[in-house]
Amino acid sequence: MTAYNTRFHAYIEEIQTALAGCLPAQDSLQGEVARAMAYSLQGGGKRIRPVLTLEFCRACGGDTRAAMPFACAVEMVHSYSLIHDDLPCMDNDDFRRGRPSCHVAFGEATALLAGDALLNLAIETILTRADQNLLSPSSILRAAAVLFGCSGTEGMIGGQVIDLANEGKPVSEQVLAQTHRLKTGALIKAACVMGAVAAEADEVCVRAAEAYAENLGLAFQIVDDILDVTGDAAVLGKKTGSDAANNKTTYVTLYGLEASREMAAALTERAVESVRGLPMADSFLPDLARSLAQRVK
Repeated sequence: MTAYNTRFHAYIEEIQTALAGCLPAQDSLQGEVARAMAYSLQGGGKRIRPVLTLEFCRACGGDTRAAMPFACAVEMVHSYSLIHDDLPCMDNDDFRRGRPSCHVAFGEATALLAGDALLNLAIETILTRADQNLLSPSSILRAAAVLFGCSGTEGMIGGQVIDLANEGKPVSEQVLAQTHRLKTGALIKAACVMGAVAAEADEVCVRAAEAYAENLGLAFQIVDDILDVTGDAAVLGKKTGSDAANNKTTYVTLYGLEASREMAAALTERAVESVRGLPMADSFLPDLARSLAQRVK
């Protein structure tokens, strides 16, 4: 196993344990919503965002224990967004990660509340689980501001609004790029920047985290567009061809497969270059960016 894989899997194990420790008890009168939260939060996924938070903390010279509550919080926000994205009023997807979506497994009302509860749990996790022996109160508040700014109307939610408004319509490159920067890229940016904040790093490191995230986030979404055309639904764990079925403008419809692949590769290399000067930089962040560009699911 490579050094990259060893560290990545170690991060995943730590994240899984920490997430399980944050979830509410399921043996209560409101236990059904707790079960729906656990179903979605512990239902697999790449865990890229929390891994980025931990690694940026390490690469900026910090203690990854300080970053773990932030890592858990960003994954909770990501999971809540997927629950809501799959609802019939949004993307109306019945499968997520090879299993029935939360609303199929638990019903629409419980799924909606489970998403809301995960968002609330993310706030609680940052504010109550951050170790004040490792972090200053101002850093804890800064991390909260970063995450919830990037997930609100000027971030993830704003991107979803633009995406829904333009479904079935021709969209310019500028609008498409802005949609992806907000809907997908903003939460990746939050993950990276919170890692730098957990290390109490200087603004040079924060800017490097932002640059890495902005390039990685757009590359990630372009690869998603490609996989919707070329991917195997059994491997992806969700339907393919949905973009074409919904008449959605994507990088593939604008530029074609080959040009889209070239754009994703160029953005990936920009991400790699942006983190060369971090205090504890090594090959992990470049390897992660390249692995995401080459992924098949």
